Amino acid sequence: MISRAAIALAFLTLIPTLVFAQNGSHVPTVDELMTLETVGAPHISPDGKGVAYIVTGTDFSNDAYPSQVWIANTATGERFKLTSGAKSSSMPRWSPDGKWLAFLSDRNGDKNQIFVIRPFGGEAQALTKHETAITEYDWSADSKSIAFLSTEPVPQSRKDRDDRYSKYEVIRHDYNFVHIWTLDVADAMKNPVSGRQRTSGDAFSVNSFSWSPDSARIAFAGTINPDLAQAGTSDIYVLSVDDNAVRKVVSMPGPDTNPQWSPDGRSLVFNSVLGDTIFGVDRRLAIVAADGKGIPRSITRDFDEDPTLVAWKPEGIYFAAAQKTASHLFFVDPKESKVTRISAPDNFMGNAFSFTADGQAIAFIASSEATLNEVFVSSVHSFSPRPLTQTSTQIKDWKLGKREIISWKSQDGATIEGVLIKPANFDPSRKYPLLCIIHGGPNAVDRPGLLSGDTRYYPADIWAARGALVLKVNYRGSTGYGEAFRRLAIKNLGIGDSWDVISGVDYLISKGWVDAKKVACMGWSEGGYISAFLTTSSNRFAAISVGAGISDWSTYYYSTDIPNFTLDYLGANPLNDPDIYKKTSPITYINDAKTPTLIQHGELDKRVPIANSYELRQALEDRGVPVEMIVYKGFGHGINKPKSMRAVMEHNLGWFNHYIWGDPVPDFSHPNLLPGSLAKAGGNKSHSRQ
Repeated sequence: MISRAAIALAFLTLIPTLVFAQNGSHVPTVDELMTLETVGAPHISPDGKGVAYIVTGTDFSNDAYPSQVWIANTATGERFKLTSGAKSSSMPRWSPDGKWLAFLSDRNGDKNQIFVIRPFGGEAQALTKHETAITEYDWSADSKSIAFLSTEPVPQSRKDRDDRYSKYEVIRHDYNFVHIWTLDVADAMKNPVSGRQRTSGDAFSVNSFSWSPDSARIAFAGTINPDLAQAGTSDIYVLSVDDNAVRKVVSMPGPDTNPQWSPDGRSLVFNSVLGDTIFGVDRRLAIVAADGKGIPRSITRDFDEDPTLVAWKPEGIYFAAAQKTASHLFFVDPKESKVTRISAPDNFMGNAFSFTADGQAIAFIASSEATLNEVFVSSVHSFSPRPLTQTSTQIKDWKLGKREIISWKSQDGATIEGVLIKPANFDPSRKYPLLCIIHGGPNAVDRPGLLSGDTRYYPADIWAARGALVLKVNYRGSTGYGEAFRRLAIKNLGIGDSWDVISGVDYLISKGWVDAKKVACMGWSEGGYISAFLTTSSNRFAAISVGAGISDWSTYYYSTDIPNFTLDYLGANPLNDPDIYKKTSPITYINDAKTPTLIQHGELDKRVPIANSYELRQALEDRGVPVEMIVYKGFGHGINKPKSMRAVMEHNLGWFNHYIWGDPVPDFSHPNLLPGSLAKAGGNKSHSRQ
């Protein structure tokens, strides 16, 4: 067998020609960062001869990020674009017989439908004309059918109500349940179909499914309703395609999701917390008989990370998981529960693994400290990645920061890691400004991949090129550091997080690299909450930006769409334990606030309702603290359109450039709009290098 050292060397030889990206002469602009094309969603053909994937570009004229399907020949490396147009095509899936490639697109309207196309060219053909948007689909093993998920159409009674009273919503009563439909491919080839509904009613709402090897059954996971607050009620069911009979096979506290069949069709593997009441920190893979007899059995209990199920092949089960800032493919023997890592080297960062029918080859996405995400293929049993795309050529002339992993001790002794971005010409004898960027989650992780993370919110490399250090902190609760580390966040949100950030700042100051008077912090979602906590509880920062952050846990708990998240980490509701809500809320410490703060929030955010930002803004203003609040119209928790993302990034640039470098005070109401900038950014950017 090939040695791990040889594997590491083989992987590293793929990237040296791109290291010059960090030594280029051109600092990227905001629009250039935003118009980078990216690759994703690889799906390898059953015989391994081709890989379908999507390329996502930027279309400022339509304020969208359209994606199109491409195919790469694994033998020759030849790539070609399979779909085109202003509308996106996504989620490519080969038929098991390899004759067709299916994908989702809204090209015929405003709702995603299923299309098929010959893998090596031709016209795409619609298979569905479903009344509601299709969110997920998959081929049956015999290639004769496709199952898909969609919400049930609005009932006539609701339409009659809307007609009489106009539209309103009764919270936690007016649900749109998600169910399973199937279509016969031969029939749909003649004329698009709406599909045959297989599940219905309000007993459950489906969230994931898979076909059995004999194409006679469908295993699926369903919650008691589609409300995100009910995520913990997800159980496993089996549907008989012959008569639509449904049988529950797993029923335990906490979420049980993503069922997949064993090759012999006798068992199911699924993601589970195995009844743990705090299901945000302890997730496993479990096996149960497909007939529901017996007790589910964990096969990864000794594996101290969160596994993401990938495939069950004849030799065993494959899953993906993070290990600190790396992400790997693993194999587990379902009988002995022995876990083996497949991918290498240790710092490998791969995801979106897709297997051939025989399980001998895989396609996946991977990046490095010197490359963007690329599509790779490899043998499974002698891991030796080979790239199929060259997206990194887009940045060959850019001057970018150098990434490295650092670690330090937090206030309570916990070891914390972070990604440090240094200027290309870093001089350890100088003192630099330091900008901290805090990821969301907390179940997430920042990795040292080039231009990864919140690049379209926070332009780290523009600041690094100006002469700053950028630190991305993997604070307690982050993915990849084990269950004990994740549990450090329970009943310690904000407090422990601030220890982790400030201790990282102190560590870099102690090395003599940082000007202590020029330190800033920013983040979105959980990162926004941590930034809000720091702006009210600490005077260590020259400026802070709070993106969609929690300011008051009581306000948050009573208005969020995921109240169980709060119960997981704080342990009780505000009435039963007001002290923990007071202890962890930024608003509690508002009288000590002095840090100039920019607040950014989506107008329609249900995850962190915007009342949190209004509360923080008014409290800061009442105390004379410099504060600006910007509301991005029409958006929820994330900002996901190019023009508004450009605004988010430029607002952060203006804020920190003033407080760190002394640039003029930004006037967000009357920005300096550079003539021709939109035209320069381009319309629908298209390249042939993918």
